[in-house]
Amino acid sequence: MIRLREDVLEIPAYKQGAIPASDAVKLSSNENPYPPLPSVRDAVLGRIDDINRYPAMTAPALVARIARHHGVPEETIALGSGSVEVAGQIISATSGLGDEVLFAWPSFTAYPTLARIAGATPVAVPLTTDDRHDLSAMADAITERTRVIIVCNPNNPTGTSVSAGELDEFLARVPDDVLVVLDEAYVHFSRRRDGVDGIDVFRTHPNVALLYTFSKAYGLAGLRVGYAIAQPEVAGALRRVAIPFGVTDLAQQAAIASLDAPEELAERIDAIVAERERVLAGLRAAGCDVADSDANFVWLRSGPRTADVNEVLRAHGVLARGSGQDGMRITIGTTQENDRVLAAAEELAAVVRPVAAT
Repeated sequence: MIRLREDVLEIPAYKQGAIPASDAVKLSSNENPYPPLPSVRDAVLGRIDDINRYPAMTAPALVARIARHHGVPEETIALGSGSVEVAGQIISATSGLGDEVLFAWPSFTAYPTLARIAGATPVAVPLTTDDRHDLSAMADAITERTRVIIVCNPNNPTGTSVSAGELDEFLARVPDDVLVVLDEAYVHFSRRRDGVDGIDVFRTHPNVALLYTFSKAYGLAGLRVGYAIAQPEVAGALRRVAIPFGVTDLAQQAAIASLDAPEELAERIDAIVAERERVLAGLRAAGCDVADSDANFVWLRSGPRTADVNEVLRAHGVLARGSGQDGMRITIGTTQENDRVLAAAEELAAVVRPVAAT
């Protein structure tokens, strides 16, 4: 019998958001509900006849465009097949057996999996009672074995975020040799005035790296492209552990075209944010306990009634994503899709009201 790593066999498989089998709407994967921008579609179609060729492995045109977009040197950019693959690069390049990867919980479910794949130990620090990063507790949890700290901001699945001042206080307590990763996958949807400026933090803290994706705001989830911004020596290490040719030519062209259409992109982001606020207001008016969200989803605090909440949503033709015994994450979709969520609001409130009362 083939001998496999026992620790790998113990890793729970990642579960994709529920896929509709009937007329249900899929609000389980935080996808952008709109089709590609016309210019992005044209860019992809313009290269479709070349898919028999390997892409440019280092993606120089895309790296240059990202660097210009953020105003950072090209050598600070590392690409991957979605930000989750880049997160894996970061952990693989920094952490191994006996090392610790620290993050809040609940947060992105891939973090503990990526740590275990690298042979490292995941360390999860519970969120505060209002579903926010407990940065003080995270700082207390740092040990001499800590190699990476991930701050998902805004946080998935709760949609909450930290302020610039809170992050500054936290970074002051982090040793200089510990890499702090700001996962800003959902930052485009934030309207927080005192929010974190990731690029500014990167420029002032050498031990900070930034993580971005084209899957959410840019709507390229099906093409898989993400990137990190890190100090040149860190970014170089990420490129060493990256999957060769991991970012396809179609993904590279689509990403460049997306960065070249900021006005059209902003209109779609604004539409999603407006729908998010409408859904939040409707759920709260019905009596649901929902956290403030800076992302493209809302978080319904349902605790042990999460399975019951899921049944109510499915009865209304809505597929959302539950997070154990914590709550239900509902992606913001189109107006018509969101109307289904609001149609279930009073039933949802009736289910979760006993949770809020305890």
